[in-house]
Amino acid sequence: QVTLVESGGGLVQPGGSLRLSCTASRSIFSNYVMAWYRQAPGKQRELVATITSGGSTNYIGRFTISTDSAKNTLYLQMNSLRPEDTAVYYCKARLGPLEYWGRGTQVTVSS
Repeated sequence: QVTLVESGGGLVQPGGSLRLSCTASRSIFSNYVMAWYRQAPGKQRELVATITSGGSTNYIGRFTISTDSAKNTLYLQMNSLRPEDTAVYYCKARLGPLEYWGRGTQVTVSS
């Protein structure tokens, strides 16, 4: 069992930056796929970024995904934020056949 806890969300002005963190309850950074998703009000949850234990990453151009295995933490650096980036952001870990989700952190981009 793994518990994921997101943090770092908040209110930011358009054009600003935020760094989200997702800390795991135990070491999981071997043979994994980690991801960030987001869900805006009234919309479906969508994939934002992924990173694998092999080092492959995939993300929206303004965002960067990374990990710190020593801290059991996944990050999402978000730059040049726009109002349409407003959503609850969730992290997900896939370890073999199992998936774990955090409870999310709210990001609001508004002036």
